[in-house]
Amino acid sequence: MNFATWPALLVVDVEGNGTNPPDLVEAAALPVRDGRPDKSTAGWWLTRPNRPVTPFATRVHGLTNTDLAGKPAWADVAEQVRAFLGNAWICAHHAHTDYRVLTAHLPDWEPAGVLDTLRLAKDAFPDLGTYSLDKLIEHVQPDLREAPGARHRATFDAYATAQLLIAMASRYDTWDQLVAAAVPPGLPGAPEPEKDPTLW
Repeated sequence: MNFATWPALLVVDVEGNGTNPPDLVEAAALPVRDGRPDKSTAGWWLTRPNRPVTPFATRVHGLTNTDLAGKPAWADVAEQVRAFLGNAWICAHHAHTDYRVLTAHLPDWEPAGVLDTLRLAKDAFPDLGTYSLDKLIEHVQPDLREAPGARHRATFDAYATAQLLIAMASRYDTWDQLVAAAVPPGLPGAPEPEKDPTLW
């Protein structure tokens, strides 16, 4: 895989307050450049949700209402996040979720395309059985020594997902092959189905 052929790509992860639909409490966007995650230019935002963080959500990501009390509201950072994301491709693990939450919070935003490491892993490792982030970390054993934060925090999970993407991408020869394996149908960037040339 020639990483120089990749378009602008951000690995994203979001954490919510546990309500349905969720309010965002944390978002991370990590550029991948030349086959490496670029922490030096990453974006990271903590925000105060409109509704309290549920005890279940706190047990998952560790963020409490007290932690977030002095943080800006989403409305105060939304334009900054929108500008950072631009129209780059994004990648996430179980990308439908992150894409849905981000588009709900950024209604005027649309990425160029969406890679899903969960979908990619099913293609790359068809016999693995389960495809959680923890299972893939155990199977692929990416280098996470420089991962910021802890598991289930947006910065850590984005870094881990980036390393998994890079490792799995090496199994494909071209960007187009990667896209065919990793973009869920119906999401931006999905290859158009080939038209039957006999139809007119």
